[in-house]
Amino acid sequence: MRALKSILYVEDDVHVRTTAKLVLEVIGNFTVRECCSGREALLAAHDFHPDLILLDVMMPDLDGLATLQMLRRIPHLADTPAAFVTGRTTTEDVERYLGAGAIGVIAKPLVPLRLTDQLNSLWEQRARKPRRAGAAG
Repeated sequence: MRALKSILYVEDDVHVRTTAKLVLEVIGNFTVRECCSGREALLAAHDFHPDLILLDVMMPDLDGLATLQMLRRIPHLADTPAAFVTGRTTTEDVERYLGAGAIGVIAKPLVPLRLTDQLNSLWEQRARKPRRAGAAG
């Protein structure tokens, strides 16, 4: 299994985004391209080939679900694993995110020192799961 090395991280809250990026780079040793909106992510994605897309769900303009749907139209991101970060984690919400093709959900508020382990865990679980027929991403 290939190691997780690069992340496209989309989060509109500057404090959450800055803290998470720092932790991911320093503790996780990941390459992180940060974006403050879905629209910025769509622009950044054309010349960045991340191993994982990490999206906030609730953002103005384009939410995380709409952003992921649009990122999937970019050929090199069509099958890139994605995970959502959100405070909305009811069973119905999580089922909706997984149904949209996410490999998992990380609940907010983020615990910065756990974030790297959470992402690595999702990455490893994804590698062990058989793909569902008809599942996106």
